[in-house]
Amino acid sequence: MEQYLGAALGIGLAALGGGLGIGFLAGKTMEAMSRQPELSGQLRTTMLISIAFVEALALYALVVSFLLIFTK
Repeated sequence: MEQYLGAALGIGLAALGGGLGIGFLAGKTMEAMSRQPELSGQLRTTMLISIAFVEALALYALVVSFLLIFTK
């Protein structure tokens, strides 16, 4: 029973952290684009790569949650 609570708490915190991280990242990128519009292409590419890394961390938490639920 404890593993279900741990899995739910783990994926919930990972989703919260991922959402906050992506929001902060996108906000700062938009701020940088407004200051230097000529670098918008490079900034967008860097932002998308960084978002992929943040999402990968959330997916790792999902895998760990599944392991907690389905292993005894």
